[in-house]
Amino acid sequence: MKAKRLGRSLVVAAVIGVIAAAPVRAEVSEINLAQQFGAIFIPLMAMENAKLIEKEAAARGLPNLKVNWTKMAGPSVMVDAIISGNLHFSAQGVPSMALLWDRTKGGIGLKGISAITNTDIYLNTRNDAIKSIRDFTEKDRIALPSVKVSTQALFLQIAAEKEWGAGQHTKLDHLTVGLAHPDALVAVLNPSGEITAHFATSPFHEAEMKAGMKTVTTGYKIMGGEVSNLVFVTTEQFRKDNPKVYEAVTAAMNGAIDWTNADKRRAAKLYIEMTREKKLTEDDIVELISVPGFDFTRVPKKTFDFAAFMHKIGSLKNKPESWKDLYFPEAHALPGS
Repeated sequence: MKAKRLGRSLVVAAVIGVIAAAPVRAEVSEINLAQQFGAIFIPLMAMENAKLIEKEAAARGLPNLKVNWTKMAGPSVMVDAIISGNLHFSAQGVPSMALLWDRTKGGIGLKGISAITNTDIYLNTRNDAIKSIRDFTEKDRIALPSVKVSTQALFLQIAAEKEWGAGQHTKLDHLTVGLAHPDALVAVLNPSGEITAHFATSPFHEAEMKAGMKTVTTGYKIMGGEVSNLVFVTTEQFRKDNPKVYEAVTAAMNGAIDWTNADKRRAAKLYIEMTREKKLTEDDIVELISVPGFDFTRVPKKTFDFAAFMHKIGSLKNKPESWKDLYFPEAHALPGS
C-alpha cells in the first residue's frame, strides 16, 4: 500500500514538475496600429507623439515594446490587415467594425474597446444644382474613404433608403469613389475633375466651406442625433494572448482622450505640427474641435443602429442583441447605444 501511495505521489510530482517547467507564453514584443486622416484622430496622434503606449507598457513590466504607427487611406484596407494579423489595433468607423465583428465571430473575434470621437460628417458639393441627395446625377461622383464599408458609405445608404424607400439603399452607390480625405479635398476643389462631392470629416469640411462649397446633408441629420464616427478596435484573440499589452494600449487611449480634452489649443497645435496643415490655422482647429457635438469620448453612440441596418440589408449575417455585443466588457458600463 505504501508503495502504491509512493508511486502515485511520484506521478503527481512529475506532472507538477512538467507544468512548472513549461514555458509561459510571452506577450508580443511589437505591435502595429493604424489611423486615417483628420482632426478626429488627435487622441491617436497624442499617443504616438508622447509614446503613451510605450510608457504604459513599461509600467506593466514590458519596457521594450516596439510600437509601429501607419496611416491608411480607408477602412477597407484596415479590414484586410486585421484579418491577416498584420494589424493589431485600429481606429475606424462603426460600419467596418460591425463588418469585422460579423466576419470574425467565433474566430479571432474583433470587438470595440471604446469610442474615440463622436462628431458630425458633412456631405459637401461644389455643384450648385444639388439641393438634396435626390439631385445627384450620373455626372456626379461622391468621394468617401471606402465604398460600401466606410461610415460615410453607410450614411449614404441610410439616407437613400429614407429618400427612395425600402430596398433602395444602393441607389447612389455607383456614384461613390474611394479616396483618402486629403486626396478627396484636392479632387473636389478641382473644377474640371470628376469628383463633385465629398463626404468630409473635419478639418477637410472646414477647408471646403472656406473654398465656397455647400453642405447637402450630414451624418447627424441622417441618423437623428450624435454618432460615433471613430472607434478603437482589436481582437478577442489578441486580448487573450497579450493581456498586459492590451491593458497598456487601452490605458494609453484613455489617457490620450483626457489629454486632448484638457487643453484644446494644445491639441490643435499638435495636429498642426503632425499633419503640417496649411489650409487652416491653429485658431481654426481649436474652433472646429470645440463646437457642440464634436466630442472626444469613450462613449459609443448609435452603434446598434448601424449594425441593425447592416443586418437588415444583408451586410451582416449575425445581428447583435445590443451595442454591447460589439464591445469588450470594459466598455459595458459606459452609457452607450
